[in-house]
Amino acid sequence: MDFPSFSRRRWLAATAATVAAATLPRPAWAAGAPQAKLGIQLYSLRGYNVNDALQHAADLGFDEVEFYSGMLPINSTPEQIAEIKKRVSDLGMSISAHGVNHFGGDAAANRKLFEFAKALGVPTITADPEPAAFDSLDDLVDEFDIRIAIHNHGPSARYNQVVDVLKAIEGHDERIGACADLGHYIRSGQEPVEVIRSLKGRLYGVHLKDFAEMKEHTKGVVLGQGHLDVEGVFVAMQDVGFPTNGALSLEYEEDPSNPLAEIRQCVTIANAAMEKVST
Repeated sequence: MDFPSFSRRRWLAATAATVAAATLPRPAWAAGAPQAKLGIQLYSLRGYNVNDALQHAADLGFDEVEFYSGMLPINSTPEQIAEIKKRVSDLGMSISAHGVNHFGGDAAANRKLFEFAKALGVPTITADPEPAAFDSLDDLVDEFDIRIAIHNHGPSARYNQVVDVLKAIEGHDERIGACADLGHYIRSGQEPVEVIRSLKGRLYGVHLKDFAEMKEHTKGVVLGQGHLDVEGVFVAMQDVGFPTNGALSLEYEEDPSNPLAEIRQCVTIANAAMEKVST
């Protein structure tokens, strides 16, 4: 792809990002390095209040949680953020990301979201940015050293195909990358393994999700029961150097009132695949 001409400010930001990239955590599954931790996007547990959802996440064996605004609004007070962080820590987990969040042309509003993410202590904001947002996002990821991971949301969405994400991040700070929702890519008719490989170097989040059919309207299923090659996904993540502090979030959207049995099956399948790839 041809890259557009940089402004001086953007050139400086890109140069700084290249230097910063050398200090990023070592890739998952590299020799002697820890694997990426398996977390859950808490939207999967939206049928519960936040305390019960976090307890379920811990009981299911997750290492991390990815919050969304329904359980932790971006206008939460410092006291509320501190309380959530303590609750998560007390349960033996950490917070990997927050999203999916909207960014637009209002630089001040975008800054507030970064300030929230800094207070929460997350390295990544999962996002659906408008084109008008990118100038301020270049500045903000540089200032806060917090990554933006653009989330695809399936057919008819702004970021439908992987090429839509790649075009959006062209010429921007390297900390602006992707959160690949593998289920939505299935709905868009794209193979998740190939999507991951296409995003090499800019993949900062994965929503691990499966659907029964490669079409817009279909049913969510337990990992591996649809079109998701679970082991192939983890091999591809290893090959592209998915960062150890990237947000690897299981997401199961079905039966919000009682999803625990299916989520438990997904955890077993994901852990088995991760273990096989790491040996």
